[in-house]
Amino acid sequence: MTSFPMNGGNGPYSYSKNSPLAKEALDGAKGMVRDAIIQNLDIKKIMLSSSNTLCIADLGCSVGPNTFIAMQYVVHVLKEKYHSNNILEFQVFFNDHVTNDFNTLFRSLPIDRSYYAFGVPGTFHGRLFPSRSIHFAHSINSIHWLSKCPEELLDEKSPAWNKGLIHYMGTSNVEVLNAYVTQFEKDMEMLLNARAEEIVEGGMMVLVTPFESYLRLIKFFGSSLMDLVNEEVTDLSSLENSFCTSCRNARDMTKVVKKNNCFNIEKLELTYPKSKLVDESDAKTIIINLKAILEGVLSNHFGSKITEEACTRTILKLMRFRHE
Repeated sequence: MTSFPMNGGNGPYSYSKNSPLAKEALDGAKGMVRDAIIQNLDIKKIMLSSSNTLCIADLGCSVGPNTFIAMQYVVHVLKEKYHSNNILEFQVFFNDHVTNDFNTLFRSLPIDRSYYAFGVPGTFHGRLFPSRSIHFAHSINSIHWLSKCPEELLDEKSPAWNKGLIHYMGTSNVEVLNAYVTQFEKDMEMLLNARAEEIVEGGMMVLVTPFESYLRLIKFFGSSLMDLVNEEVTDLSSLENSFCTSCRNARDMTKVVKKNNCFNIEKLELTYPKSKLVDESDAKTIIINLKAILEGVLSNHFGSKITEEACTRTILKLMRFRHE
């Protein structure tokens, strides 16, 4: 399993201080989350299996603060659903890879939270919780991260060899696209199967994936790296397939869920197709946020010096794009 967490700590390039992209997705999905809980969460089945404790899991929580905002909102809506039943208690399980900065996460826990907090290290592509123990599972901007890079993309003899590209963005090779889709489907099958064992009957899962603006940044970053290859600053082999992400559309998600047949889709919608950060912020703000999200994976492939130069060039390309 690949694991390159967001930047930890509380420094100027930390994810905890620079995560508005995820916050945009979170804010855009709040109405959908509320409607799903109020309209579709099966109270009778849940109460038969849970006594007075409701268990909530945030999959791919990172280091905050968005995970705290999301979990407090879910608890608030659940209280509304149960008409402020004071007997109810809430357990929230914060999950991410073992390399996630859980120390920063738990040092940042809100003092006035209305739930008991637990950390659950491990990949959400496998089992994390006991059978029938979770009532509500939640994940924002996480499921597009693949468990591994498709092997055929790295094989020079394969028709899916993704020569000179860091991602499927910008390729005209259908085999490359299919390789990313296939890996995403395999990962989602594992995720859905695991959650089907863990979520109680009548429980619910909400998944939110990134929007198009995120992919635009990856495309510009790939172009910047290719410029560095052409200038012989870095080599082509380090460039290829360094981004193991796959952002799928509503049709793809529907196909995966229906094929798995463990869950019913209650609602599927595009909540926030554009990003104010990517489309309107100044260059310095964008580059700080870009590094907070991607510095781990980028430095692993290219080193810190190349990463810094590529980020700078990416912002220049984005600025030019805006003014065209």
